[in-house]
Amino acid sequence: MPVRAAYLQFAPAYLEVDQNLAAVESLLRSVEADLIVLPELFTSGYFFQSKDDLERVAEPIPNGKSVAALRGWADSLGATLVAGLAERDGDHFYNSAVVVRPDGRVDTYRKVHLFYEETILFEAGDLGFRVFEEHTAAGTSYRLGVMVCFDWYFPEAARTLALRGADVIAHPSNLVLPHCPDSMPVRARENHVFTITANRHGREEKEGESLRFIGMSEVCAPSGTILTRADESADVVEVVELNPREARDRNINAHNDVLRDRRPATYAATSEEGTALESGS
Repeated sequence: MPVRAAYLQFAPAYLEVDQNLAAVESLLRSVEADLIVLPELFTSGYFFQSKDDLERVAEPIPNGKSVAALRGWADSLGATLVAGLAERDGDHFYNSAVVVRPDGRVDTYRKVHLFYEETILFEAGDLGFRVFEEHTAAGTSYRLGVMVCFDWYFPEAARTLALRGADVIAHPSNLVLPHCPDSMPVRARENHVFTITANRHGREEKEGESLRFIGMSEVCAPSGTILTRADESADVVEVVELNPREARDRNINAHNDVLRDRRPATYAATSEEGTALESGS
């Protein structure tokens, strides 16, 4: 049986948690899917005016009101939800994504690669790149990896998830750079995984600076084919069927496999701090 996978795209209102939860609940009404990916920071908005604003909306996980809402939706829809939240853990703040199942279980990923002023407000994720074994109501199993927004820019993120067995990578996002929609098919193809990017649209401003979020949420197949892509400014939920077995055949041809043919011994520089040019003779 296939996995019915979806992205939800909308324009969160800045700091209006209850309004954003209501908007998502309305969009989810009557959706039939096994896996639904929501945007990054979907309850709060993105371009925080101050640390005080972040503190107003950041929540403990799993005991905050947003996770409570996600648990309710997961239960009523019979779906696993992946959603981006501002997380408070004591005095620490993380740009996180939660995986919420119909039975109420919750796992967390904390964004590793922070973008722009996130580096001032949040701490880099400390949980690593995680892959979870999931099951649909019909009994289909699939392995779910999670990364958040700017993680896409670093190919090591998706590669790590693939090496850990991911069939599907959920990618909650608040994309402003124009390159990601054309790059995610490459991430999907080079790792032979499905990718689900759930972006937001709209605009936020701070001290005369404006960020425009590009929409264009999409689902990509292991071949790199774009299975569906949203418009730049649409509130929309799109559902597509994925066959996890497609991601488990990583053969390029009869003699090559995208993961087996790696030569890690030659990639030592990828695990070193900083960069350096080799001296010429």
